[in-house]
Amino acid sequence: MNDAWSRLESVIAEKSLLKHPFYRAWTDGTLSREDLAHYARQYYAQETRFPRFVSAVHSNCPDAAARKVLVANLADEESGAVSHPELWLRFASSVGADRASVLGAEAHAKTDECVDAFDRLSRGDWRSGMAALYAYEAQQPAVAKTKIEGLKSRYGLDSQDALGFFETHESADEWHSRAEREVLQAELRRDPALAPVLEAAVSAACDALNALLDGVCEARGIACAC
Repeated sequence: MNDAWSRLESVIAEKSLLKHPFYRAWTDGTLSREDLAHYARQYYAQETRFPRFVSAVHSNCPDAAARKVLVANLADEESGAVSHPELWLRFASSVGADRASVLGAEAHAKTDECVDAFDRLSRGDWRSGMAALYAYEAQQPAVAKTKIEGLKSRYGLDSQDALGFFETHESADEWHSRAEREVLQAELRRDPALAPVLEAAVSAACDALNALLDGVCEARGIACAC
């Protein structure tokens, strides 16, 4: 099981969002405010659907312990003092994308492909769905930390509206992904033949997330080797 899990983690590392040129440009401070606003409009399509991906995996899951993990995740997404999609809308406003422009944004083809990929994965075998959730949430603490640092040091944004979404995910996705990892590792111990299935789901999820960023680069004419 250890070798199989190491291979899965290596896929996430190889396809890490922090390696994408758009996020590197964010860190370097070379994005314009309108680049950030455009990204905020596109990413909302993924963020606002994420609770439904979690819910879909839960609905297909026969394992009581895994369902508890998913319920806790879903509650955190939607039942806190401020929902995660609402936190994203506040971030979007802070970089110049008002609510109406976010809610009414036309999704790029690659944004739609990302959402469709997660929808497909979450509605299939629950273990593949859990692996897709893990591929996303395992990256978020480091991604959020990097984004916070960039917003503060490169773009002069340090309000709660600008940082709240990322501060929440820097901590929440630490325990989300830890709980998902424990479930997936238990499934691998139970069925070692599951390894290539989980690896394929992780790879597909990472590809979808990177493709969304490719679409943002293409639309904004950013030199992002998309």
